[in-house]
Amino acid sequence: MATVFETRLIGNIGKDAVIKTMEKGVVAVNFPVAHNKNWKDKRTGEQRTKTTWVNCTIWKRDGGNMRILDFLKKGTLVEIVGTPFAKGYLQEDQTIKTEIRLNVSKTNILRPSKAEDERFAFEYDEIDNEIESGYSGEDATARVLEELEEDLF
Repeated sequence: MATVFETRLIGNIGKDAVIKTMEKGVVAVNFPVAHNKNWKDKRTGEQRTKTTWVNCTIWKRDGGNMRILDFLKKGTLVEIVGTPFAKGYLQEDQTIKTEIRLNVSKTNILRPSKAEDERFAFEYDEIDNEIESGYSGEDATARVLEELEEDLF
């Protein structure tokens, strides 16, 4: 039986998307998304906010449709759907840090970063975003990541 491990995130893009070209003509479009959780502190009555940053990646074939870059700008409110994973790394001070990452399968622009751009409602479907690597279906992203692990970030 097939299983699905997918998450949906709604938040604001923290900085404009950055492109990184890998071997074999694969392009990674990277951008951070902030999710804010707001609550009222019962003890003090103050409004509190906790921000969780998720580093998102859209995988593209080199020369594929890159129109999504016009919309992945700082401040844009997005809905992201994809496969989450954690990545650990060693910092310069020898401490281990873990970050939350998301391999994006679908992006929906909910509110552009500029008020004058509100007329845009753009849904980006993964069909154009799939990596043509000889793999198909849900295993494509995982298999490509395994092959390119040395080149990631």
